[in-house]
Amino acid sequence: MVGRKDKRRDKDPFDWFEDWPSWGFEDIFEEFDERFRKMQQHMNRVIREAMEGKLPSPKEGGPFIYGWSFRVGPDGKPHFTEFGNIRPRAGIQEEAIREPLVDVIESDDKVSVTAEVPGVAKEDIQLEVAEDTLTIKVDTKDRKYYKEVKLPCEVDEKSAKATYQNGVLDVEFKKLKPKKKGKKIKVE
Repeated sequence: MVGRKDKRRDKDPFDWFEDWPSWGFEDIFEEFDERFRKMQQHMNRVIREAMEGKLPSPKEGGPFIYGWSFRVGPDGKPHFTEFGNIRPRAGIQEEAIREPLVDVIESDDKVSVTAEVPGVAKEDIQLEVAEDTLTIKVDTKDRKYYKEVKLPCEVDEKSAKATYQNGVLDVEFKKLKPKKKGKKIKVE
């Protein structure tokens, strides 16, 4: 026993580091580096294709999108708006037509609508406004978008100005002055 204690005392406690390369850790770290590099290349490709509008349809394994936005209207009441290419209330149902993400901003004298419709030419975008609803429609071989946007008020259809750049559609309207309803009655 005395001999064993002497051997332990004489041995450097950090000698196990000398055996490190034989454990194969350098191979593991090289494999991690390679996997991370491939994953980064894949993610960069996916993001680039998404930004270019080259996403497959849900039937082809493309993204399923569902969401809702919340806004308090001028009447002080909350308004929820759903968007996406599935409707959870009816179960998951793929829709061949994508619903663009839309934001509506109301100011004192105008209403602005911003919609994301990537992967199309501006000539393919069809817009129609009636009273307080803007309809956005795109129907091409590669992309189909459709959305009826409820506007917060009636707008002047003749004032409409639309621009499209980098997959983002901006439509701006002047508000119509509210029509007076009824007549004031003097109390005697």
